[in-house]
Formats: sequence, structure tokens, C-alpha cells
Amino acid sequence: MDGEGGMGAIWRQRRVLGASLIGTAVEFYDFYIYATAASLIFPALFFPASSPTAQLMASYGSLALAFFARPLGAAIFGHYGDRIGRKATLVISLMLMGGSTLAIGFLPTYQTIGWWAPLILCILRFGQGLGLGGEWGGAALLAVENAPPGWRARFGMFPQLGAPVGFIAANGLFLLLGLWLSDEDFFAWGWRLPFLGSAVLVLLGLWVRLKLTETPEFAAAQAEAPPPAVPLATLFQNHLGSAVAGTFAVVACFAIYYITTAFALGYGTTMLKIDRETFLAVQLGAIMFMASSIVLAGWWADKSSPTRVLVAGCFGTILMGIAFGPAMATGELLPIFLILSLALFMMGFVYGPLGAYLPALFPVQLRYTGASFSFNLGGIIGGALAPIVATWLIAVRGVEWVGLYMTAAAAISIMGLWWTSRSGK
Repeated sequence: MDGEGGMGAIWRQRRVLGASLIGTAVEFYDFYIYATAASLIFPALFFPASSPTAQLMASYGSLALAFFARPLGAAIFGHYGDRIGRKATLVISLMLMGGSTLAIGFLPTYQTIGWWAPLILCILRFGQGLGLGGEWGGAALLAVENAPPGWRARFGMFPQLGAPVGFIAANGLFLLLGLWLSDEDFFAWGWRLPFLGSAVLVLLGLWVRLKLTETPEFAAAQAEAPPPAVPLATLFQNHLGSAVAGTFAVVACFAIYYITTAFALGYGTTMLKIDRETFLAVQLGAIMFMASSIVLAGWWADKSSPTRVLVAGCFGTILMGIAFGPAMATGELLPIFLILSLALFMMGFVYGPLGAYLPALFPVQLRYTGASFSFNLGGIIGGALAPIVATWLIAVRGVEWVGLYMTAAAAISIMGLWWTSRSGK
């Protein structure tokens, strides 16, 4: 294509990539401000006073709740995404996520309304999980189904970049608020501002996504044959092996992320007594390594294959997990920064290629359901229990054992990747 038509195609591709990045960045921002608040704020404000460890584990329990909502969101949004299209479901998932996040910003604390506070908090967290359950798969398909030949992994990395962008926005805002406000003001009302500010970001995401058209691959599939009546049933009937293997393949990325962010933040500020703003700054520096490795992994996956890059990342994660606990146990900022940076760098290789890897496991008319369901079910195994198990391991074995959770998760992912490579996918 050249001339006006060529420029039109280029602008359309840029709009698609921008929409996949901005939308996932907004939704991951919403998801991550909860993870940050669950480590710093919610234990004291939304759960009954007991030991700090019990409050922290209860808060991590509410964090985990969304992971169990995500497969349900994947089933619901995948159903309609495969039947009526990617665009409408992406808009609705963004509104559900944003509405739940905004409501948390207005929620009274346990001291004000008692047990209603953690109950409503958990309901809203469940709403966040439903929304994000439909978000990632649709954004990945939006990117890869618009990719030119040989560029699927590089296009597919754009929704993956939404994770570090959302993290930087979330933790960066908490860092600034901690610097600007006294501890009294921060705990009284300052923590609410990131949740209330989500409304602005959601409006931006909606404005971008409402300008999109349906992906060419989905439109062609719709013209060729009607979609399955119940995509999830067809998935289980005809592609269960791919769904299970895909689920295992994503376990490592969730384990790394929630150990290095939610758990590390809670451990560093409560057990090691490191200043909150200092630890947030350390994590913000480390997350840059994840962003860079996502880009590198996307390029490498197009030159090689997504499976090969994911396997390499898993083997690197096994070794990193062995070193993680001892580095954290030093309590010193430099070793902690280095191991967090290495862990998040490894995450880029087990996360970045997933945008191209998971959709390729399923036919076009089951991709939304298949990719979303595998991604979010893997989140339960790898991420939902990660901070809770890590906190328990510290109590019974010491922090040196925490990294082995990531090592085990990487081994599980290798099994899933082996299965799909064995079946030629």
C-alpha cells in the first residue's frame, strides 16, 4: 500500500497500538493502586486491629479475591468478544474496572462502618477482577490481529507494556503523595486520591477505544462462519489441552510480579522498616528493567519464536528465584534493588511474548475466550496466593525461601510451554 492508503494504514496501526497500550495501562493502574494500598494502607484502615501480620495477610486476601474473579470475567467477556466483537467488550470491561476503582475512593473505613467496610471492599475488588478478566485478552487480540506479517510479537508487546506503565503511574503517585503529605493526612484522605483520579484515566481510555473499528481477522472469521453459540463450551470440548498448557505457561509472570511488588513492598516497609517512599522509589527504578525486557522480548520473539523466548525467561527465573531470598534477607537497599531489577527483567521475557503466544493457541473465533481464560486462570496459580504464601514462608522458614516460590512457578510454566511446543503450537 502506498500514498494515501498507505498513510491511512499506518495511522490506523498507530491508533490500534495506542488504544491497546492506553487501555491496559489504565486498567493495570487501577489494579496496581489496589496492590500498593493493600500493602501500605488497607491493613490498618479496613481490617480489625490484631497483629500487623494478621492485618497484612487479611489485606492480601482481599487482593487475591480479584484473581478468582478474573477467570469469570474472562468467560463472560470472552463469550461476547468472540460472538459480537473485540471493541464493545473492551469498552465495557474498562468501565467496570474504572467504576469499581472509583467507588473504593469513597469507601468508609472499618472504624466508621465496621465489618461493612471490608465486605464492600472485597465486592469492589471482585468487580476490578471481573473487568481486568476481560481486558487483557481483548487488548492482546486488538494488537496482534492488526499486525502485519512478521510483527505479531512486537505488536503484541504493546498491551504488555501497559503493566509497567500502569505500575509507574500507580506507585509514582503514591510516592509523590507520601512526599507531599504528612502521614496523618496520607492515611486520613491522601490515599483516596489515586482511586478517585482513575476516573480521568478511564475517560481517556474510553475516548481512544470508542474510535476503533473491529479487527480484520475477526471480521473475516465472522464472514466465513457463524461464531460458536457458547465459546467456552467449545473451548473445553475441542481445545482443552491448549487452554491448560496456556494456563501453566503464564504462571511464572504472575508469581514474579506479585512477589516483587505487593509482597516486597509489604515486607520492606513492615519487616525491614525501610521508609515507604524510599522503597517505592526502589521499585520504580526496578520496573524500568521490566519495560526494557518486554521490548527486547517482543523483538526476539519475532526473530525466533514466542515459545523459545518464554522458555529462556523461565530458566532465568529459576536461577533468579534461588538468589532472591538471600538478597532480600540482607535488608540493604543495593542488594534489594539489584535483585528486584533482575527479577523484573526476567519477567519481561516470561510476560512480553504472551501477547503473541496465547492467541496463537486458539482459532480466531475462540481466541478471546481461550487467551483470556488461560491468562487469568494462570493468575490464580501464580499470583493470587503469592503474597500470602510468601508472608507465611517468612514466618515458618525465613525470607530465604520466598524466591523458591518463583522458581517453582517457572518450572510449572516450562511444563506448559513444553506441551504446546510438543503439539506444534
